[in-house]
Amino acid sequence: MIEAKQTLSVERIARTEWITFQRTDQLNAMSTQMLREMTDVLEAAMADDAVRAIVLTGSGRAFCAGADLKEVAGAKHAPGEPDLLDLVDHTFGLMRHGPKPMIAAVNGLAMAGGLEMVMACDLVFAAESAQMGDAHSNFGVFPGAGGAAILPRRVGLNRAKYLLFSGENVSAREMMEWGLVNKVVADAQLRETVQAFADKLSDKSPAVLRRMKTVANRSLNVDEPAALAEEMLNLRAHMRSWDMREGLTAFVEKRKPQFRGY
Repeated sequence: MIEAKQTLSVERIARTEWITFQRTDQLNAMSTQMLREMTDVLEAAMADDAVRAIVLTGSGRAFCAGADLKEVAGAKHAPGEPDLLDLVDHTFGLMRHGPKPMIAAVNGLAMAGGLEMVMACDLVFAAESAQMGDAHSNFGVFPGAGGAAILPRRVGLNRAKYLLFSGENVSAREMMEWGLVNKVVADAQLRETVQAFADKLSDKSPAVLRRMKTVANRSLNVDEPAALAEEMLNLRAHMRSWDMREGLTAFVEKRKPQFRGY
């Protein structure tokens, strides 16, 4: 069943939560309402043991064209009221640090904040026709959710500067060659391909994936000995988990494991 909200729709397929942006006429640009709805859905999905993976995608010809600049230009906020940047920071933080795998299914244009949203996901699948770029410089806007801070880590400093300075879009296939996109598929096969991959993740131990995500993310910010030490600490903690015991038992008994996530 599809749950329709004001700016997006939510659909549970097997153990995957699909969030589809529905601001088609605005190229799915992020408004405060859209970010609030994203936060509500993400928080609920992160807390639901029945959900094993979360997918973001867009309706129409865009994944997300960034922030709604018309709203930004005319924004007036009461003292202490969260503005769009506050909401972006919180929502993207949920995606980066939440316990569930986040998958971007990039169906079309992803630019500026839309590209930053893609980078906040753990894995990226893209349609053949998809285009991606930073675009902030085209509007005299400075990035605030990873354009200048994270993009160089994803594609390399030289390529990141090209995207930042030029404001140009590049193809999904080129982004795959640069390391940002995991897989490019025919437009008509995007949803089917992502769902099949998410189904594979659903059979994995949620506890393992959660620990892997945490340690892998942190490894970028510490030296190798510190990263290895944290990995060992997580392994020792995981050795006392239900999921590891169940996985090893299922291997010995030659059956499919039934993981519980703890």
